[in-house]
Amino acid sequence: MSTLLDPAERSARGIATALEATGAALPAPTSPIEESWRDFIFAEVWTRPGLPRRARFLVALASAAICGLSEDQLDGFVRGAFKSGELSHSELREAALHLAVYSGWGNGGKLDRAVTRIAQELGLEPVSYAPIRAAPWDAQVRNDQGEAEFTKVMTFPGGGPTSPFLQGINNFVFGEMWCRRGLDEPSRRWITLVGVCESGAEIPINSHIHSAMASGNCQPDELLEFVLQYGTHAGWPKASRINGIVQQQIAHFQGGKNWMGK
Repeated sequence: MSTLLDPAERSARGIATALEATGAALPAPTSPIEESWRDFIFAEVWTRPGLPRRARFLVALASAAICGLSEDQLDGFVRGAFKSGELSHSELREAALHLAVYSGWGNGGKLDRAVTRIAQELGLEPVSYAPIRAAPWDAQVRNDQGEAEFTKVMTFPGGGPTSPFLQGINNFVFGEMWCRRGLDEPSRRWITLVGVCESGAEIPINSHIHSAMASGNCQPDELLEFVLQYGTHAGWPKASRINGIVQQQIAHFQGGKNWMGK
């Protein structure tokens, strides 16, 4: 005999979880879409144990900035990250920089401005940050650092910069941004995954999903949970495609193959 689930209990769980996720009380819903935020997204998705709460915040923050969520919704996730202690002020600033690389500086700026708004709302002092470069540097050293960081992050060697675009990837993305220690590598993975999934670009999607596992930063089950969290912001059609790719890359990884299945 099955046990019936109580809708009142689900709503109560959604209200409590929304308070944790956004740092503010959730208004009573006035439409089906608002009710679904309370009773599905917060009550069911955010309470699932398969993805750490910190990772859910990172996915939500990146998705909110890219996928067209309102400024209030983005602010809510920033507030929740602050008030829960899951992400610090300096980590949120680094998250905005990382998001800029994988979804464009406009979207990174949206997140950065949200961090500024909520920091001011909470009465926080401006946070100091490590400059990208504080002193003159040797171009070859930066190039070599970029190639080494690429190999570490992607778990396979790059082909070397052969165009201005690839020089930018080698010199800034891996030679400077991924080298910054203000945000840990697993956290950077979740932001990266949202960015590449939103891009629709086959090579980055497949290679980054595989390298997330091959590096040890993300576990296969976590990536399956990521797709659900991502889908609540990006929509089921996009998430359906990513779900298939994640399952394929899990099979490659567990079978000892690279992201190309070789």
